[in-house]
Amino acid sequence: MKTNEFISALRAAPQNQLVFTDMDGQAVPGGYHLTELKATSFDTVDCAGQVNRWQETIVQLWVPPDPADDYMTAAKFLKIFDQVRGMIPINFDTEIRVEYGDHWFLLCCENAIVLRGLSENKTRHVCAVKRISARCVRRCVNQAPVANQYE
Repeated sequence: MKTNEFISALRAAPQNQLVFTDMDGQAVPGGYHLTELKATSFDTVDCAGQVNRWQETIVQLWVPPDPADDYMTAAKFLKIFDQVRGMIPINFDTEIRVEYGDHWFLLCCENAIVLRGLSENKTRHVCAVKRISARCVRRCVNQAPVANQYE
């Protein structure tokens, strides 16, 4: 899914809870923290010597040892996203990826993003994103939490 498609889906349902799941439908627990939004550029060379270049938007999540039960709303995510895009350029035509970790393990898996209506409790799958590295999540797991400047 492209970043612009994801953001458009959130803007269409700002009151909905933002629930991230893996491909097996296992939800990231409520109370997750959005620890980082990244606008990344990759310049790589594969095993055949082919040069590859691409950009991605990466959403990094972390679940603390004692998370709250509620999920972030789309509106809250958008408030954070809009503030971040005022600080760094985000290309809306790039794929969006999800990095996830918690206090028990770091998960590097296929992910899907789900919106769940607060009142209807209906779930609708919004996108599936490709496998990504949890490398950057590792450094956040051992850091003390900081105050949330977006609330």
